[in-house]
Amino acid sequence: MREEMPYGTEEGEGEEVGFPNITHKRLVVVGYALTSKKTKSFLQPKLEGLARNKGILFVAIDLNRPLSDQGPFDIVLHKLSGKEWRQILEDYRQTHPEVTVLDPPDAIQHLHNRQSMLQAVADMNLSDSYGKVGVPRQLVVKRDASSIPDAVANSGLTLPIVAKPLVNDGSAKSHELSLAFDRYSLQKLEPPLVLQEFVNHGGVLFKVYIVGEAIKVVRRFSLPDVSKRELSKTAGVYRFPRVSCAAASADDADLDPGIAELPPRPLLERLAKELRRRLGLRLFNLDMIREHGTRDRFYVIDINYFPGYGKMPEYEHIFTDFLLSLVQAKYKKRSG
Repeated sequence: MREEMPYGTEEGEGEEVGFPNITHKRLVVVGYALTSKKTKSFLQPKLEGLARNKGILFVAIDLNRPLSDQGPFDIVLHKLSGKEWRQILEDYRQTHPEVTVLDPPDAIQHLHNRQSMLQAVADMNLSDSYGKVGVPRQLVVKRDASSIPDAVANSGLTLPIVAKPLVNDGSAKSHELSLAFDRYSLQKLEPPLVLQEFVNHGGVLFKVYIVGEAIKVVRRFSLPDVSKRELSKTAGVYRFPRVSCAAASADDADLDPGIAELPPRPLLERLAKELRRRLGLRLFNLDMIREHGTRDRFYVIDINYFPGYGKMPEYEHIFTDFLLSLVQAKYKKRSG
């Protein structure tokens, strides 16, 4: 058993002259299971250095050895796919209830399906004096692309339409999207798909990063607005790779204030708190847009688990504080 000590005390704190028992700061051990690409983008030297100064140690989990034989860990941080890994983690959570697993595998699964992903936002029906948050009207097509034009007509979805893969597994392909200007062109796409009404939003989306209770918002360039005239003159399907990439930061751009203004903080806090509860997740981000021409009509168009925090300003401080808060809360619980 590892010796339990108060968390967050600096080296030397707790030492008293004349007492032989010197209190050392207890390390918080975070086991991580990430792809090599994710490890590189997330575990940057600045994060590891700051973590070390705060008494946090990141340890790579060896996938070739039983998880229970490794550690002991205070926290397990993961973003790997596959049924086998999910089962390993579920078993580990049962046998090691004292370890915080970020995040529970079953909760993450909801975000792998774009149909269930946005359901939590739709169910909230969030509307207050700061604004209204909803999801665009959408339709799921699981197979048979030839049925799409009729399905769109029957559903009442208006053009243009954004098509996204139904499965959001974090791969480059799952982030590709297409914009269709007429319903017959949708037959060229490969189901399973989610079809969403395109909402004009001034070509800017808000990436809302959530780390526990911390919220950070950045602007990203997005698809440009489509006018009625353009819609009447354009046909076909246009494919786009990942739209909200790091290179497309809009934070320093000279934008119309009505487009650039960030969503109100109280609205974001309420949304994040409610989604943490409903999704059972603590590490995720939202892609959010404001309907062009309105001040307070917002839509959530995507949710991602454990996103690219390396692109989030001050992520090192926010993330290390979050990890410490988890362990401190657990310590208080035990000694309470």
